[in-house]
Amino acid sequence: MSILATCLGYPRIGAARELKYALESYWSGKRTAADLLQAGYDLRRRHWSAMKSAGIDHIPVGDFSLYDHMLDAAVMVGAVPQRYQAIADPLTRYFAMARGYQDSKGLDLSALEMTKWFDTNYHFIVPELERTQKFSLNAAKLYAEIEEARRLGIESRPVIIGPVTFLLLSKLQDGKTQDAIPLDLLGDLLPVYKRILHELAEREITWLQIDEPCLVLDLDDRAKAAYRLAYAQLAECPSRPRLLLATYFGALEDNLSVAIQSGCDALHIDLVRHPEQLSALLEVLPSSMCLSLGVVDGRNIWRTNLDVARAMVNRAVLSLGAHRVWVAPSCSLIHVPVDVQSEQKIDADLMSWLAFAEQKLTEVCQLADGGRFDDPIAPHVLASRAMRAAKAQSSRIHDSEVQKRIQGVTEADLHRASPFADRHRVQHARFKLPLFPTTTIGSFPQTGDVRSARAAWRSGRMTAEEYKAFLKKETRVCIEKQEAINLDVLVHGEFERTDMVEYFGEHLKGVAFTEQGWVQSYGSRCVKPPVIFGDVSRSSSMTVEWSTYAQSLTRRPMKGMLTGPVTILQWSFVRDDVPRKDVCRQIALALRDEVADLEQAGLAMIQVDEPAVREGLPLRRAEWRSYLRWAVDAFRLATSGVRDDTQIHTHMCYSEFGDILEAIAEMDADVISIETSRSRMELLGDFIRYQYPNAIGPGVYDIHSPRVPTKEEMANLLVHAGKILPPTRLWVNPDCGLKTRGWPEVQTALINMVGAARVARRQFGEERFG
Repeated sequence: MSILATCLGYPRIGAARELKYALESYWSGKRTAADLLQAGYDLRRRHWSAMKSAGIDHIPVGDFSLYDHMLDAAVMVGAVPQRYQAIADPLTRYFAMARGYQDSKGLDLSALEMTKWFDTNYHFIVPELERTQKFSLNAAKLYAEIEEARRLGIESRPVIIGPVTFLLLSKLQDGKTQDAIPLDLLGDLLPVYKRILHELAEREITWLQIDEPCLVLDLDDRAKAAYRLAYAQLAECPSRPRLLLATYFGALEDNLSVAIQSGCDALHIDLVRHPEQLSALLEVLPSSMCLSLGVVDGRNIWRTNLDVARAMVNRAVLSLGAHRVWVAPSCSLIHVPVDVQSEQKIDADLMSWLAFAEQKLTEVCQLADGGRFDDPIAPHVLASRAMRAAKAQSSRIHDSEVQKRIQGVTEADLHRASPFADRHRVQHARFKLPLFPTTTIGSFPQTGDVRSARAAWRSGRMTAEEYKAFLKKETRVCIEKQEAINLDVLVHGEFERTDMVEYFGEHLKGVAFTEQGWVQSYGSRCVKPPVIFGDVSRSSSMTVEWSTYAQSLTRRPMKGMLTGPVTILQWSFVRDDVPRKDVCRQIALALRDEVADLEQAGLAMIQVDEPAVREGLPLRRAEWRSYLRWAVDAFRLATSGVRDDTQIHTHMCYSEFGDILEAIAEMDADVISIETSRSRMELLGDFIRYQYPNAIGPGVYDIHSPRVPTKEEMANLLVHAGKILPPTRLWVNPDCGLKTRGWPEVQTALINMVGAARVARRQFGEERFG
């Protein structure tokens, strides 16, 4: 028997973002539900065909989602909160859970919480469970897709989220705390999973992939016991497919015995992130288990070092035999773009270094076909060696000036001149803001007109002068609207920017950008990560022109808007030939220059967003200290060169901060804005317990939902916040940027938000900062 080529999952959005456009057309009423479902079927058919043509033996089914795989899992096991049951139509109910819902009859539903999928930039919907939760099977979606594949001649390997990971990533309605993770519900959930196994066996499914990525986390005894209980029961099901237990994003380490004693028939491990775990596994893997080797990087876009991957495959084959070895990407390919051949403007050298999803399928199959120890070295291996040698010698990668400047950074460069309390007083004297000052996070709606103008400029149908005049008009109108709403601190709207990271990637040396390198962030939201291929530096200012123009249009404070070094790093495809911390410090120095230029140009407030600091945290606690040290130092290097009366803001969203608040405080931003609306201010509890010393802007409404919150709703949140934190250190803002929303809902929501701030001021008195 030969080595099997497999895949854990494929990008959902389509090479041309077909899913995005289908979803947004459906939500706007331009397309019917039938149109949307047909678009989904067309994408699945195309993706299955691509995998089959590449030579993949186990083709995943069930990994496709119209919004999110964790939301799909919640629906599959009947974990739909009672408040959504008022919506009869299943598809409308599904999207209400993801995006919120309002209708003309007065039904007003908030969306479920959303947070990051492990340490990726993908957001998942957090299932919400009751302590008395009753589960029931609703696997119609999975079964329908299995039958779709069969009609196309595809014998599939269905994919589902495992029961323990599902519970560990869920929350109870009364709040997610360490004691409230709903593992006690496992006994009620397992019968649903047993029924899935039975019904899949009836459908003659040979293999089932059960994703349990939580097995790479630090697990307490309770969680390990839950795994043992769950898989003892599932493995003993009298009628079931063979089970692939899939882990990724990290190493099993102390959870190794849990995985190999699970009774599953195969185990997948991530050998890109942690190649060293192969040795331990080969020593203890039961003879009844196959081993799936994740040797092709599912999270980055560089071509695989086929020599390194081939050596791991050969080692496994020698130990286990070819019939027990599979080759796969390290994780699902939803984290990479679809096809590098779609790129028309990337130069030949850089193109030769890249592999998107389709190219990664080819690499998997090459390793499976030529992975046996006694095979001759294939031409593609020789080509891989030649490419790596040419890349290592490329003058585009190394910049001696950048290296020299990095060596010159001192400890003094990482600190503000004065502590926050002193800065707070001088900033109050400069700005004279009211209690509960109102602002936004940065971006305002990028309308169809904005996108059309950008496309016309890039295609040459609009001159640079015409495009600049258009952007000036949009900026002026945006500021006029903010003044009419009566916001205290304004932003320029960011109409010149496509994306908060891509924009900076286009203005930095050592960074390239793609035309079609889209990946899904959540739902219909897609991002196009920059490609950091070499040493990073700034050749000229990136934001000063637009920030100073905007400030010239108003007497109110205008924030200069930058993306922080950790977030640029995390949301890019990063070179793999130097440590990530070194790349981050290079980015920080480039941003330090930009911050200095903004201050010199008269911008008194500068926001350096770092939503990815928590996301970048290693999955194992033992590695946290090292990461947090260099991440915090990078932010401080970027921001600490300003005067005391220049106010540094930062923004973080969809993160659990309780266990890293000391590091966030060390960042020493004057104001931090955070997401709290979906969690009803739960995150503030962490800031209270830590006694966070600086100013905080708890997001009072969820911009990822089209739902418009009322003034009373936001006022209640602010009054609650003001009772538990010093009102003199509270700001009022949405929970994220407004780029993806429309102007009518934005204006109504912000008017309500400003009204809520007035309510809070009356509640706590008209005192000012001081």
